Amino acid sequence: MNTEQFGKVAVLMGGSSAERAVSLKSGQAVLSAFKNVGIQAFAFDPAERNLFDLNNTQVDRVFIALHGRGGEDGTIQGALEYLGIPYTGSGVLGSALAMDKVRCKELFKARNLPTANFIVIEKDKPFDINKIIDDFGAVMVKPSHEGSSIGMAKASTVTELTDALEKAFQFDDVVLLEHWITGREFTVTMLEKAALPVIEMVTPRGFYDYEAKYQVNSTEYFCPAELTPEQTSNIQDMSLEAFELVGATGWGRVDFMQDSDGKFYLLEVNTVPGMTEKSLVPMSAKTHGLSFEQLVVDILKQTLGESV
Repeated sequence: MNTEQFGKVAVLMGGSSAERAVSLKSGQAVLSAFKNVGIQAFAFDPAERNLFDLNNTQVDRVFIALHGRGGEDGTIQGALEYLGIPYTGSGVLGSALAMDKVRCKELFKARNLPTANFIVIEKDKPFDINKIIDDFGAVMVKPSHEGSSIGMAKASTVTELTDALEKAFQFDDVVLLEHWITGREFTVTMLEKAALPVIEMVTPRGFYDYEAKYQVNSTEYFCPAELTPEQTSNIQDMSLEAFELVGATGWGRVDFMQDSDGKFYLLEVNTVPGMTEKSLVPMSAKTHGLSFEQLVVDILKQTLGESV
């Protein structure tokens, strides 16, 4: 591999979102992988340096390892386009749409892709919490613009929903309430218009929350997931369609639930998934035959010969 073709690479990590801690771990893992294969790379934290400092570093391209707002929502992507610096992952539109859980759900619904029933609650607008519980029973509460399951909670009573909304509104003024699905959780890694092996996540915590992802050792992962060939093909095809639908490109992840009847439901699209030692994308890539170093280099290759 000719590492000189990449020039000088800035790995954007950290940032000021609620996912800063995870982003720092992802960025350090990516940076170490680049150094292992001889790519000239350095860390760049937009929370500590002005993004326009990139112009003074003579950087040739950027690997975005920023999660959440300010890094995964199109704002950094737009700034890099303004600066004329090639970057990894989705562009402005795909990043912004994928980060907005409400608009993603509306797109899925418009395309007749299977997704759980939902309603949207806004902080400063009235809503009938008793009716929500009567209509939906249990719900999953999600801030519309957060990732890593931050601010998410299950609620099946008026008291639980009141508490969950209070916490969710600390992160976002718009909150998505999805009908609770009891079943299995899956994710599909997307890499250059291909769907990699499906992963099933099994946790005793009730759902795959922040703690299950990053802080406990009780979560089990099965890759490839124990599904029939038809089910695997179905979930991968839906992932490709959903990824393209929101305008996502390059690499990412699409999450699913499967109910007790075996039906799959789209949850969301992630355009800058975690790249830590516990992250799902490297796990799927490894099953696909790619080492972590090969994975990050393949993602970086997407910036070659392209003008953003």
